[in-house]
Amino acid sequence: MKQKKEIRPYTHRAQYYETDQMGFVHHSNYIRWFEEARCDFMEQMGMGYREMEEAGILSPVLAVQCEYKASVYFRDVVEIRLKIKAYNGIKLTIGYEITDQATGELRTTGETRHCFLDRQGKLLSLKRAHAAFHQMFLLAYGWEQEAEGEKESRF
Repeated sequence: MKQKKEIRPYTHRAQYYETDQMGFVHHSNYIRWFEEARCDFMEQMGMGYREMEEAGILSPVLAVQCEYKASVYFRDVVEIRLKIKAYNGIKLTIGYEITDQATGELRTTGETRHCFLDRQGKLLSLKRAHAAFHQMFLLAYGWEQEAEGEKESRF
């Protein structure tokens, strides 16, 4: 297996417009942050959404789950780490952890499930149709499985 690439966590500073009347970051923004972190992860892996779409691959979100552990407030800086929880070439499940950058406190966990489609909306196997993208996700998934034995994860 290829050597694991060092992936930086995605960092986000909570903006005023993301807060609600109570001063908390509104719950809908966490889903946006998952997407920002996912896009950043793919870019760091070497092939982002732009390259995927240029290759005719669409990746809709099939499901989203989010559990709020502690509030995030205006100007808080959070780090978002993700890991590939499941991947088979057709479907992809990604887990997320949002932690406070200063304290390391866990604020939110979540998960998104995706599939891959061609431009006509038909289910697509990356393994058969786009080997480079398949290898990218497979490699990231393999790294996560390897890391499971090295340290305990909150995922």
